[in-house]
Amino acid sequence: MISYEGRLFRKAGGGDGTVARYRQDGDLVWAEFGGGAVRRGTVTGTCAPDGTLRLAYTMVLATGEVIAGHTVNVPQLQPDGRLVLREQWQRYGEHATSGVSYLEEVAPGGREGSDD
Repeated sequence: MISYEGRLFRKAGGGDGTVARYRQDGDLVWAEFGGGAVRRGTVTGTCAPDGTLRLAYTMVLATGEVIAGHTVNVPQLQPDGRLVLREQWQRYGEHATSGVSYLEEVAPGGREGSDD
């Protein structure tokens, strides 16, 4: 099973300034994220044996908008050891929409600036 404990992710391609730090306890996974247009966000969900994440999320944007939804994230291991998550997402309520995004691990093992 993939461990997400301590891993940092951002939007693929350099991101928009938003960074998420993931935590894990068994199959329970959660993260807090912020930066860029996001004042604060959280995700909580489960990790399947193959590393697929099923998460619910909420976030408050810099504009004050509150957005909620859910995602299914499928991990893809890169040649350099980093993970990329293919994130299929759906938003609820007045912001209802859906799409696919990609999140990339900031550094191998997810520990930015790590020497190991």
